[in-house]
Amino acid sequence: MTNTDTVSRLDFAQAAPKAFKALIGFDTAAREGLDPTLVELVQIRSSQLNGCAYCLHMHTRDARKAGESEERLHMVAVWEDAAHFFTERERAALALTEAVTLVASSGVPDDVYARAAAHFAQEELARLLALILTINTWNRIALSTAKIPGAA
Repeated sequence: MTNTDTVSRLDFAQAAPKAFKALIGFDTAAREGLDPTLVELVQIRSSQLNGCAYCLHMHTRDARKAGESEERLHMVAVWEDAAHFFTERERAALALTEAVTLVASSGVPDDVYARAAAHFAQEELARLLALILTINTWNRIALSTAKIPGAA
């Protein structure tokens, strides 16, 4: 859904600084101990599913800075059909990302959860889940406030 005549919307960080800082803290805690490459893949996939151009632009840029290849970045959207580009652990995380991001449509299937649980220790799995929750929240903030990709 595109609206080229978007009305000026609020700056969430400025209008709700305590909520913004709390989300930053949650996001930081979620990332702790997770592979930075995995973090970016999860954030990219969730942003693709949510149609968040602002976050997709930010996280593909961050992934490139961290050394991620263009080839893998192009394959994230079709990761299931491009399995050899990703480790089994990354595929398990991407499957969980999709299930949690689209939770209203079919919940989080037991097999998807079990696949992730087989590749992540309980504490890691909890942080991965928190990461998926935070990127979904960031996506919703960016979409609700009409954040523009490439803009500050």
